[in-house]
Amino acid sequence: MTTSRHQKIFAELQERLQFWVDKGAIRALDLAFARFIDQQVGGFTSSAQWLACLLVSERTAHGHVCLDLAEVLAGDQVLLSNIRDLDAASRIKRELAEIQAQIPSPALWAEWLRQCPAITTLDFNDGNGVPNISNARPMVLTGSKDKPLLYLHRYWQYEQVVRLGIGQRLQTIPLPPQTLALLDTIFGDGSDLLAPNWQKIACGLSARSGFSIITGGPGTGKTTTVVRLLALLQGLQLSEGLSPLIIRLAAPTGKAAARLNESIAGSVQQLNLHSDSLTPEQMAQWQPSIPTEVSTLHRLLGSLPNTRHFRHNKANPLPADIVVVDEASMVDVEMMAKLMEALRPDARLILLGDKDQLASVEAGSVLGDLCQQAEDGHYSAETCAFITEATGQQVEDRYRFKDDGYQFKKNEATDSCQSNSNHPNSNQANNSAWLSPLAQRISQATTMLRYCYRSEGKGLLDFAKWVNLQEIFASGLSGLTYYFEQYPEELQHIELQSNQDERDWKPFEQQIITGYKPYLQMLKELPQLSPETLDDWVLTLFEQHKKFQLLSAVRQGDFGVEGLNLKIRQLLAHRQLIASTEQQWYSGRPVLVTQNDYSLKLMNGDIGLCLELPFDNQGIRRFRVAFPDSKGGVRWILPSRLQSVETVFAMTVHKSQGSEFEHTALILPDKINAVLTKELLYTGITRSKKRFTLITPERGVLEMALKQSINRASGLLT
Repeated sequence: MTTSRHQKIFAELQERLQFWVDKGAIRALDLAFARFIDQQVGGFTSSAQWLACLLVSERTAHGHVCLDLAEVLAGDQVLLSNIRDLDAASRIKRELAEIQAQIPSPALWAEWLRQCPAITTLDFNDGNGVPNISNARPMVLTGSKDKPLLYLHRYWQYEQVVRLGIGQRLQTIPLPPQTLALLDTIFGDGSDLLAPNWQKIACGLSARSGFSIITGGPGTGKTTTVVRLLALLQGLQLSEGLSPLIIRLAAPTGKAAARLNESIAGSVQQLNLHSDSLTPEQMAQWQPSIPTEVSTLHRLLGSLPNTRHFRHNKANPLPADIVVVDEASMVDVEMMAKLMEALRPDARLILLGDKDQLASVEAGSVLGDLCQQAEDGHYSAETCAFITEATGQQVEDRYRFKDDGYQFKKNEATDSCQSNSNHPNSNQANNSAWLSPLAQRISQATTMLRYCYRSEGKGLLDFAKWVNLQEIFASGLSGLTYYFEQYPEELQHIELQSNQDERDWKPFEQQIITGYKPYLQMLKELPQLSPETLDDWVLTLFEQHKKFQLLSAVRQGDFGVEGLNLKIRQLLAHRQLIASTEQQWYSGRPVLVTQNDYSLKLMNGDIGLCLELPFDNQGIRRFRVAFPDSKGGVRWILPSRLQSVETVFAMTVHKSQGSEFEHTALILPDKINAVLTKELLYTGITRSKKRFTLITPERGVLEMALKQSINRASGLLT
């Protein structure tokens, strides 16, 4: 190819790529990164190298840890998720197909990338150590011939740290003979009425491993189980005549930490601990040695302002024998790597969470990746024998390792609140997929709680299971209709009809008034209170506010949180439930903290209420924002000190994770969007304790959301 022709081709490519940026198919950052690498290496030799460099950056914005080259060649959907212009989408789809046509296979594409000086080529690590790369390059190419994976070096490093941290902790820890007796004491009489008792199994498997996972849906008793596990570990420690273990409890957000703090304190109080193997002095230490205070991960690790670093790291480990992380589905690969680096080599790590919830906002789906095998168990003969000896439980045959190898199989019906999808379009592995050696080891330390103890909201949980299993493929929208007709007290479906470009918002408005009027009316009827009784009244107001919450799938547009919050404020002002003013602060305004503020002791996800109350002896009414604190009290903050808050009549489903409300309403947008997945719907539904309302402008959007699944590329278990 002549130089002039080569320059012409690449000039045309640059014009195309700029068009992609202008139409939102890729970010300006992605193109800038590719251009920078091109300059540093003296020029890419093919459009295939350009495409790989663009997409490895673009994919991280969509939560992927790496770029799966085979997946890109198998489909063209990766660049179309943010394009609203149909003509532009059609053109970009065509241009992408032209580039793809120049790449015969993933293996050949990988071979071309190996020739790029900006890419380091590696074989997959075996999980026993992080390869030492001198003169590290910006990207790393690894994987297999059929499934090559391209990483930004930073994300490859994070993933390797997580793999190493897990691998080092998967060594079997011998347990003393009194383990079964202690478990029977902790669980009490009648605990084995359910066979098998998966909570007991979880305690046994987690006690014998330095790394463990306890997963399960709403109502399966994850918090109760981990409290009993900690009681077992402390009991075993005290029975050996040793000092109590140092245990730290953490969650990704302030809201999740506060909720865990409440539930774990109640579970600890309900323990009735006694053991003949402990002295009276040890017995006196046992229950108090189980902590109830929960912090955010950022606070636990000691985040350093304006950096990505933490005070606790490999050089300054966290002083803890055990770390428990709740809502682990929200933890991204970077934060998990930082946590692994901060743990002492002998420290235990216990992950707790619902594997089927939305993955983290940032790159990675760590809990989802680690729990790909949780549904089927895959317990080896050795593990099954241990479970019987240490817990007295028998593992059913369908959860045992088969002699023909570690293979996925379609489960029979279970009594769980929900389970993974077995549909071929699901992000879960298919029936013929094999487990890697690391995945085999993780399976022996993972327990899925399969029985739902919650008595209320049965229809709601059944519907959540229907969504999670993607039964839409089998029954269509008639299946959805069945649940809303069968459980009208728990489930409601509101369709916002459109006629000649005019949409009927009245059903939505009625839902909002019904949902938010009780707490606003309570605020308008504020009685005369002394400073001593004011906090108690405000705590009651918080409980009233938590009874309803509107959720949205997106941020922008008429159906995003920004447009909805404006619409709701205008509606409530029109109904005289809040002041009809354009001022930023007004009585009744709910606000969500969007960044950690350690000076105010506020965490990302905390929700407060703005109140106008007399705060001085002259009776002058002033605005203050009230936040519940972790000790059952109220913290009052001047509005002027709150720099990172937003109105939260409507919040995104992502922001709602870690929260629970009596009634949630989820409104979907009127156009198809890549964020609309069954995981998002499932998470929205399971934020509800008693009632759920689904609000849809277009049935086609709802149907697409029920059929889409999150499928984030990573090599964590490869």
